[in-house]
Amino acid sequence: MIGLLFRASGGLAPRGSLSEVEIKIEPIPRINESLEVKRARLLYQSRKRGILETDLLLSQFAKKYLHKLTYDELVEYDKLLDLNDWDIYYWVTENYDVTPLKDEWKDSKILKLLQQSSKNEEGNIIRMPNLSEYKKD
Repeated sequence: MIGLLFRASGGLAPRGSLSEVEIKIEPIPRINESLEVKRARLLYQSRKRGILETDLLLSQFAKKYLHKLTYDELVEYDKLLDLNDWDIYYWVTENYDVTPLKDEWKDSKILKLLQQSSKNEEGNIIRMPNLSEYKKD
């Protein structure tokens, strides 16, 4: 679910302010989505977030893991992608001072994989992978 906060005078409002308006957009239900279509959609959503930092982390993760994930792991990753980009970024980089990690994600295998992947222990130059670099089943 994506939440947007606006001040009556324009711009972002601090949480809890009286002029706060929250708009929640529910994710589109994906009934009977095939595994192939789900992976293709998640690949696209991993690359086209809107915030470059998150795009880079998620696209590298997708390149490395998306083809290996089980159906249940893909469902969990899909739920993560429904969250705010900055929340994802700060959780993946383990910067919980900025955005505290929600309890429901504390034991997430997908988040742990994302965190490990984001450490870039191989020392690779981080860039958006070409579509031809993604592995298929």
